[in-house]
Amino acid sequence: MLHYVTYNAAKNPCPLIVAHGLFGSSRNWSQIAKQLSDIREVIVVDMRNHGQSPWSTSHSYEDMADDLAEIIELHGESTDLIGHSMGGKAAMVLSLRYPHLVRRLLVADIAPVTYGHDHSLLIAAMRSVELSHVSKRSDATLQLAAQGIEIGVQNFLCQSLDVAQKAWQLNLAALESNMGKILSFPEISRQWHGSVLFLSGGASDYVRPEYRPRIRNLFPRAQFAKLRHAGHWLHAEDPKGFEQTARMFLQGE
Repeated sequence: MLHYVTYNAAKNPCPLIVAHGLFGSSRNWSQIAKQLSDIREVIVVDMRNHGQSPWSTSHSYEDMADDLAEIIELHGESTDLIGHSMGGKAAMVLSLRYPHLVRRLLVADIAPVTYGHDHSLLIAAMRSVELSHVSKRSDATLQLAAQGIEIGVQNFLCQSLDVAQKAWQLNLAALESNMGKILSFPEISRQWHGSVLFLSGGASDYVRPEYRPRIRNLFPRAQFAKLRHAGHWLHAEDPKGFEQTARMFLQGE
């Protein structure tokens, strides 16, 4: 079962589950989770091959959807979901495969399409860090900087570094071997007729206008909104705007 952190563990008929993106962890969402926990229980997971969750050689969206379904069934009959990037794709697959488990869905800066970019350079950069020379996270960020990794990405990646154990809390081998699946989206012929918001960063090109027909084919009730001054990591770049938008959407009828 996935590792998860709970905020406001009071009994709630419809908790909120948050699924992070590639190379992330539950830690990345602690601020948003704390803010939203005033209205309900918030459960933030470590996706498989990330954080403290189990490692596996398989990393498909069907796998990740099943992982999330197990968490939902443990906590109640249905849930609201926030999924960012890879976590957003997993949440979409979950809603399409198990529609009865999802009430509302917020998809953060991702679309149900195949992307052409590659994250192999980031995996290579993390692998090249001399972990035996790392006694604090800044030692690792300096090594990443020397490889041309920008400062925001350095800090993001190093949140998944266990300094004491001198190890990445990421199954880099599995993520690399499954990168084609992570960048794609499974062929699913179903639709989900629940309420879904596609919230994107104004400075990001992950959710392009030409993707909207594909989105609406799968999610006929899809709504769209943008955080104007944010990029792909919109929850970190504009946490207040993200929290306010999520709150309004989740409390809607």
